[in-house]
Amino acid sequence: MQYDSIAQQLDNLIRGTYSSVELTRHYLDRIKQHAQLNCYISVLEESALEAAQQADQARAAGNAGPLTGVPIAHKDIFCTQGVKTTAGSQMLYNYDAPFDATVVSRLATAGAVTIGKTNMDEFAMGSSNETSYYGAVLNPWDTTRVPGGSSGGSAAAVAAGLCSAATGTDTGGSIRQPAAHCGITGIKPTYGRISRWGMIAFASSLDQAGPMTRTAEDAALLLGVMAGEDPLDSTCLAADVPNYVESLNKPLDGLKIGICEDFFAEGLEAGSEQVIRESLRVFEDLGATISSVRLPHIEYSIPAYYVIAPAEASANLSRYDGVRFGYRCKEPTDLADLFKRSRSEGFGDEVKRRIMVGAFTLSTGYYDAYYRQAQQIRRLIKDDFQAAFAEVDILLGPTAPQPAFSLGEKTGDQVAMYLQDIYTIAGNLAGLPAMSIPAGFSSDLPVGLQLIGNYLDEASILAAAHQFQQRTDWHQRVPASMAAEN
Repeated sequence: MQYDSIAQQLDNLIRGTYSSVELTRHYLDRIKQHAQLNCYISVLEESALEAAQQADQARAAGNAGPLTGVPIAHKDIFCTQGVKTTAGSQMLYNYDAPFDATVVSRLATAGAVTIGKTNMDEFAMGSSNETSYYGAVLNPWDTTRVPGGSSGGSAAAVAAGLCSAATGTDTGGSIRQPAAHCGITGIKPTYGRISRWGMIAFASSLDQAGPMTRTAEDAALLLGVMAGEDPLDSTCLAADVPNYVESLNKPLDGLKIGICEDFFAEGLEAGSEQVIRESLRVFEDLGATISSVRLPHIEYSIPAYYVIAPAEASANLSRYDGVRFGYRCKEPTDLADLFKRSRSEGFGDEVKRRIMVGAFTLSTGYYDAYYRQAQQIRRLIKDDFQAAFAEVDILLGPTAPQPAFSLGEKTGDQVAMYLQDIYTIAGNLAGLPAMSIPAGFSSDLPVGLQLIGNYLDEASILAAAHQFQQRTDWHQRVPASMAAEN
């Protein structure tokens, strides 16, 4: 039941094989059973069962929406009315959101049942889900390893069968990298395709929401609900949203796939490279043609990102000062003491590190030397992608340089941690749609295959992913410790 795809669950709900209440209660029981994974910050048992009962009633009355009765989880970065929304930080440990994020309201309108809020790196800053105030999330494939970040709680919950699907956010790879480490499907659409209203900001020009699911078909279904213009978000695109599900079976004959050889340089684990190379044969069998492309400035994506993202974070997080909401230090002596101690006590080390870097790069005398140059590099990276898309339809490569690493392995080496996003960051800098799908295993751990598309062409990468999944069963594999429970 828990490892049925959403498409299968909807079919079973329609046929009456089980009800939404039964499905929701099943997930709630599993969340309790696997609490050691630490996937959830908040579990909404009472409201979830009530919503599931309403979903069953709506279906019986013939008023079902596209997701009616499907239990999903939201990354705890999306405001959810009346529910604690913490962004994984002590700074917001007691913040009950007074409204729903657009993503939350659209999925609810489509009939989805919100089962809980998932754990995450603090303010989405991290690549391992070890910076959360609520503790690290464990990877269900190997509980001594990280699930990836910052959407690690969402990825682990889907992989462990603790929800049907989950929402995530991707600033530098935070949907795709944990999807790869947990053996699930995750897509970051074109920047602006999904509204950011009610999504707690990290880096506003990079953040983008997306679905995390078991299959590309499920991702297409959720993306069609989540996407679309929103008058509450000025950065949300006024572009028509295609029916992604209808285009999934579009033949791949003649599809031009580009392999970015820059992704296969030193640093890519040998087993992961073998998995990606072997995946090419599947696409060739499906009728696609494979060629090599170059992205000359891709090597500068990490330094450019770690100037731009902290700069935007330092501005966005300046609002957390202990005055209006969130964490407040005890017995401040004056206003300056209130600000200093509330921020120093409320933020974790990684968040404070990035705020300091951002404030430095935006300061007088350093803005031109760092921030402006980083933005210029960003433009060069975008131009590189456009040159590549003049020759090919989609780009293919690894999602992460290695499978999930051990807990604590990289916490003392910030550069090594930041390099975990080396293949995903460029897609955010350019604002392109990109996704990760399971493609095999290295050392018994999942390996993700990354597909990158041109602007607003999520349909092409979803179709390629779907047809790859029709020829392979990697997306159907589940952690051995969970398999016997299905």
